[in-house]
Amino acid sequence: SEVTVNGEVVGLAGTEPWMNALDFLRARGLTGAKEGCAEGECGACAVMVARPDDAGGTRWAAVNSCLLPAGSLAGQEVVTAEGLGTPESLHPVQHEMAVRGGSQCGYCTPGFVCSMAAEYYRADSDGFDLEAISGNLCRCTGYRPISDAAHALGRPSPDDPVATRMRGPAPAAGASRVEGATGAYVRPADLAEALLLLEQHPDAVLVAGSTDWGVDVNLRGARTPLVIGIDRLAELRGLTRGPDHLELGAALSLSDLERGLAGSVPLLTAVFPQFASPLIRNGATVGGNLATGSPIGDLAPALLALDASVVLHGPDGDRLVPLDRYFTGYRRSVRRAGELIRAVRIPLPLSEVAAFYKVSKRRFDDISSVAVGVALQVEDGVVHRARIGVGGIAATPVRATATESALEGRPWTAETAMAAGAVLREEGTPIDDHRASAAYRRATLATMLVRLHADGAAPASEGVGG
Repeated sequence: SEVTVNGEVVGLAGTEPWMNALDFLRARGLTGAKEGCAEGECGACAVMVARPDDAGGTRWAAVNSCLLPAGSLAGQEVVTAEGLGTPESLHPVQHEMAVRGGSQCGYCTPGFVCSMAAEYYRADSDGFDLEAISGNLCRCTGYRPISDAAHALGRPSPDDPVATRMRGPAPAAGASRVEGATGAYVRPADLAEALLLLEQHPDAVLVAGSTDWGVDVNLRGARTPLVIGIDRLAELRGLTRGPDHLELGAALSLSDLERGLAGSVPLLTAVFPQFASPLIRNGATVGGNLATGSPIGDLAPALLALDASVVLHGPDGDRLVPLDRYFTGYRRSVRRAGELIRAVRIPLPLSEVAAFYKVSKRRFDDISSVAVGVALQVEDGVVHRARIGVGGIAATPVRATATESALEGRPWTAETAMAAGAVLREEGTPIDDHRASAAYRRATLATMLVRLHADGAAPASEGVGG
């Protein structure tokens, strides 16, 4: 197996299934990308990968190479900071960063450059979106000169080779196998082969974006003889709208989903900008976020509020499990051995009053202390149906069923919101930890419905982090 790096074909033979793309690239002398946090939070490791766009061409996506398995790059294309420009011929992003003082110690700069370049080449760009670099952290320069460099960028020239590449198709994600001394990374040809591999190797690790397992590899020394890459399986990447539900493919990245939904599910539209960072959202998948079973994942509270169900697929076909019955304990679920998450279904029509509130220490790129998704069906001023999902207050994401009962059948007024908020604060079993105390979590829960009512029938939801 081979990967194209900065236009050069490089062999992957001998690569261990757990080796990340960052170590693979650095071992070949491409040392611009650095390891900072080893968990996808700092962006010092960012590189660009070629992904298919919606028109048969290519888009460049910036990703955390410290999390991405090197084996997943088989047959793919990667561009690092070294591939964008040279000291003698700087790329426009590199030039602006240099002349505007955007680099001091330089440790984070190559990662910034790759995130900025991916935004620079965004085909529908109508100006640089600074949130594109919200997953890149700088310790010494400060962000003003980096912001100045971003806003000074124009559009790519017609003969820009990286832009020219976008007019051709992205590499196909065909079946591949990368063998190392201790095991293999396998990308099956289809879902049936993935299930067969899982049956033959029950201890194999299923990996899509690897934004969770990659952290285990880096910080906890996780190793496995077989990794099954399912991120590009066509059967897991559908996005369809039926008469009574939406179906979201489990292997769609959060970025794919945001583009595909195009604002049609306002509750999820509120989640996307608060979910980690663009670097993570370009890898993290719908199914992966649920499969990890984290009680503080941001997607589950929103999907609980949307009354979503999980489509589990195994040797006997599909089975549909309501999301509020999916989690059984801390990082445990009803998913059986040999099954994987194929899709998530959201019933239609959607509730008209919906919001997502995330309480965290930072507004972006942070883990929530409490996350709440709310969806209310209000008719003639009365709450006919309520669904509330909450993360961060129990060993699993939970439905706040007592609060839902306190809302249903009552007028949607400030008084009702306040009374229901008093019920919401008593839901779950919040604990004291380094993110927040149990008392703080309960206090914030009590305010959520009051805030929703104050925001009005079509709230502009946003994070609470400072």
